[in-house]
Amino acid sequence: MKIAMISSECVPYAKTGGLADVVGALPQALAGLGHEVVVILPLYGCIDQEKHRLSPCMEQLGVWMGNTLEWCAVHQATGDGKVPVYFIEHNKYFQRDGLYHDAWFNDYPDNPRRFAFFSRAALQLLRDLYWMPDIVHAHDWQAATAVAYLKVWHWNDPLLAKAAGILTIHNLAYQGVYGTEHYDYSGLRWEHFKPDIFEDHGRVNYLKGGIHFADRVNTVSPTYAKETLSGPLSCGLAPFLSAKGDRYLGILNGVDYARWSPGNDRYLPLPYSADDLAGKAAAKELLQRTLALAVDPTVPVIGIVSRFVAQKGLDVVASALDRILADMVVQFAVLGAGDKVLEQYYGALAARYPGRVGAYIGYSDELSHIIEGGSDLFLMPSQYEPCGLNQIYSLRYGTLPIVRATGGLEDTVEQYDEKTGAGTGFKFQYLSPEAVYDTVGWAVSTWYDRPAHFAAMRREAMAKDFSWEESAKRYVELYRRALEDKKP
Repeated sequence: MKIAMISSECVPYAKTGGLADVVGALPQALAGLGHEVVVILPLYGCIDQEKHRLSPCMEQLGVWMGNTLEWCAVHQATGDGKVPVYFIEHNKYFQRDGLYHDAWFNDYPDNPRRFAFFSRAALQLLRDLYWMPDIVHAHDWQAATAVAYLKVWHWNDPLLAKAAGILTIHNLAYQGVYGTEHYDYSGLRWEHFKPDIFEDHGRVNYLKGGIHFADRVNTVSPTYAKETLSGPLSCGLAPFLSAKGDRYLGILNGVDYARWSPGNDRYLPLPYSADDLAGKAAAKELLQRTLALAVDPTVPVIGIVSRFVAQKGLDVVASALDRILADMVVQFAVLGAGDKVLEQYYGALAARYPGRVGAYIGYSDELSHIIEGGSDLFLMPSQYEPCGLNQIYSLRYGTLPIVRATGGLEDTVEQYDEKTGAGTGFKFQYLSPEAVYDTVGWAVSTWYDRPAHFAAMRREAMAKDFSWEESAKRYVELYRRALEDKKP
């Protein structure tokens, strides 16, 4: 099959979350199964064109937006020779410091124009390249209009008409809801501005419209798919997801073990495995020195790598942390950025608890790997988590996750059985300071009081396999079913 992947993020070029990891790895896995894949991204100002060896591909690409003809350019990179990556260059929309918002996390007011243009330009690029896809695979609200354009404007297009549209939802909380002032520019029809398509309480909802027009919709874990069919985690879209019937499902994300494995991690001082943990001890010492923690192999280190947003539950952790540090002999290694109040809180902890808490406010790929390798436990107390990748990375690194049992966290972490020592982590059901305190205490007591159990869990965790190959096969089956849907 020929598959065109349209996304606003992709590692190693542009990343704010797990979406980028998925779009960086899934195309490679699909190519490994014998399929032809291209990836299309915006050319953001933060992308280092020289580092990634981007080269001009098309000097002028004309894109009709409403009654306006926009002109852009296209660049190309082929990192490993398998999957070409195309970049839509349009400085008016993408030459900015942030991908979606400014330094204070305020959305760019022209986001609906920016990403409607990007989605339309991606399809126009396929036409100008004479690249006839079987599948147009759009990710999240930023690319959701691509599957709508496919049905509305390209239904009889010799190059695109036969393509099936897939929409993957990585986080239902982000829907692309904006005012109607940009709707004419988008080129979407007013006949589709109604409650079961694009209209959302008088505003435009890009994700909702994409769900309507997609031949198949999926999200990134089976449990999250179930959670979004009713209740608060549906974020108001339960009726529209339910209306898809069996054309909406969850496919668990895979992990790129070429980048996330202690046996070949270039950021760790020594490689290690379940049979030889000397490298993990070295990584722990490096982490403690890097974040000015007391160098002590006998004290468990709890790692946190996260965006500082309400979804991640770190405000609740903040309410429990003083008590944890007062009652338990433990260290914390924190990496993250986002909400300014949380940045200030976690950034000040090192001064309040010298040698016991280390924090880096921002993002560092190198430090994220060192935290995964050097920590003994990894805390993810999410209010909800569509899939989550860090807990899966943690399993491979022998860093036992402490998680709330929701979404992909529920699907990937097996609860510790104190009687037998089986399991791969520690789970709790309801997010509260008390639950965080109790579950962290349970994990820390296991470290100190039941070291044989901790060691057995570590071995079991490191043996788990969440590689992309199996997930990619699920996507291939999704594509085949979508093409069957499209035939009539």
